[in-house]
Amino acid sequence: MKLMRGLLDLVVLQFLRANPMHGYQIITSLRKQFGVYFGPSTIYPLLSVMEENGYIKSHWDLENDRPRKVYGITPQGAELLNCTEDSLTHIYRKLAIGTGRIPFSGNGLPLGSIVNGKKHLNEHPGRPANPLP
Repeated sequence: MKLMRGLLDLVVLQFLRANPMHGYQIITSLRKQFGVYFGPSTIYPLLSVMEENGYIKSHWDLENDRPRKVYGITPQGAELLNCTEDSLTHIYRKLAIGTGRIPFSGNGLPLGSIVNGKKHLNEHPGRPANPLP
């Protein structure tokens, strides 16, 4: 769980790169994709800090029955995410070279796909299926 919290801002940026979302959508996406629950007391302060740092920007969506604050990634947030993905890919390759084998070999997925879906991780031979929905 501690590792996940350390990567939470990057996961949120990755969600927002795909689509602008409101806070509850982020909470439910985390639950669906990773099987973990981060509540409003974690997500909303994180979103505020990320917005203060210029990584995301929000606006109010007043078109629906209930007004919602929708968050989207900024160019600065996209740059941070790209640099981080590049760094993680570099580390991943170094580990693969150092061990003489490629972790998760056979799935043909880039590192970004590993972050995008637990499904691919769970389908790795010899790895038990995730019991969480």
